[in-house]
Amino acid sequence: MFTDYAKITVKSGNGGNGAATFRREKYVAAGGPDGGDGGKGGSIYFVVDKDMNTLLDFRYKKKFKAENGEDGSGNNCYGKKGQDLFIGVPIGTIIKDAETGRVVADLSEENQKELVLEGGRGGKGNVHFATSTRQAPHFSQDGEKGLEKELILELKLLADVGLVGFPNVGKSTFLSMVTSAKPKIADYHFTTIIPNLGVVKSIYGDSFVIADIPGIIEGASEGVGLGIQFLRHIERTRLLLHVIDVSGLEGRNPVQDFKTINGELATYSEKLSKRKQIIVANKTDVMQDERII
Repeated sequence: MFTDYAKITVKSGNGGNGAATFRREKYVAAGGPDGGDGGKGGSIYFVVDKDMNTLLDFRYKKKFKAENGEDGSGNNCYGKKGQDLFIGVPIGTIIKDAETGRVVADLSEENQKELVLEGGRGGKGNVHFATSTRQAPHFSQDGEKGLEKELILELKLLADVGLVGFPNVGKSTFLSMVTSAKPKIADYHFTTIIPNLGVVKSIYGDSFVIADIPGIIEGASEGVGLGIQFLRHIERTRLLLHVIDVSGLEGRNPVQDFKTINGELATYSEKLSKRKQIIVANKTDVMQDERII
């Protein structure tokens, strides 16, 4: 199952508390402070996992917590640092703060790693608070609490070319002809309900990736149909192939279809309205001579 959106909660580890202890040795009447520092809490990192291509795993696990740092102890022993937590995501994942909508990280490169939440700082032991006038401090510093945030994960497919157009205009058929992808193809609307990727290999040995973006219809940018779920995948493409059914068999005007789709792209993102397009006139073989387009 393809999933390109998830909301999760992450929490970095608490810092360990510093210790308030004193030396206790047989022949030392008044040992000084020897409380060690607490360990730093574990941090939260997001890393690109090349074996992942969906956010499906986050539908079943929504809470992630790094390890707490250990408390300090006597004899100037420092607490152990909490283990950092590394969360794998597919390449192309954008991480946003759910409360503010601010982009926290954009993982669009292979092997990329981003620190999202820093672990809590460990507290200082009482040895740090001894002075010439306060030689036996009976207090230490507590560790800093870890941070907790609700995050939104959005997957934007990384493709060089995006296929756009109304449902049933032949985008999936086109993809199956120019790549080795095997999308589901049938003669009814919304056959494609998830984005499909295919690789085009030229006779010169180079290649590029095409993404078939489903569900874009009038009102898609406002949540009508499936389009609002997948418009984000077009944002990273360098070129759009705009497939238009010029046969008119669906009862639509191809010129109006072209304007409608471009209107939805512009409403969703001003950048998309300026993206380079190649117009693909499809189903010309079934046009009737007397049909006026």
